[in-house]
Amino acid sequence: MHPHTIIFIGPQGSGKGTQIELLREALKQKDPTRVIVDIQTGRRFRALAARGEGFTESHLSDTLDTGVLQPLFLSVVLWGDAMREKLDDVSHLLIDGFPRTVPEAVVLESAFKFYERSSVTVINLETPEDIVRSRMEGRARKDDTPASIGERLRWYREETVPVIEYYRSREHTSVIDIDGTQGIEEVHAAIGNALGLV
Repeated sequence: MHPHTIIFIGPQGSGKGTQIELLREALKQKDPTRVIVDIQTGRRFRALAARGEGFTESHLSDTLDTGVLQPLFLSVVLWGDAMREKLDDVSHLLIDGFPRTVPEAVVLESAFKFYERSSVTVINLETPEDIVRSRMEGRARKDDTPASIGERLRWYREETVPVIEYYRSREHTSVIDIDGTQGIEEVHAAIGNALGLV
């Protein structure tokens, strides 16, 4: 099996984190000797904010609850450090939470070039706003207030949806559209089928 580079894109509440975990297990079973690098920036933002050691951490903690888009430089630092620490040219790479904007996708291209990864697969979890809003309201996370949910959905529409079109026009890239309204196992099966894992 060749090393996969897979980007999950979808609004918050579309199930990206769950599907990455399931895909990680499926890849482990299919390709047990290869390292799998899983980078989820949302988790990394929350972990950094929880440290509370300085201005960056405390300011991040304050703004995470508002749903605003975190600055590009900080996102690049977080996923760039994760790549530097863990990634090589033969590992599987699973990405969730970036790129969030087309400029960030352009920065990511430089990392793909450095790690010799020209072939990319994008899993686009298509999930209507009313569904993801209901899911976020039901998961009882403190940053899932009605205002922050609305703000995150707005910037997803305005900033992240164009990233999908960016990848549709990128060479050596496959964008796989998956119906995110299905159950967890149905979504996982659709992803597995599309990737040839089942």
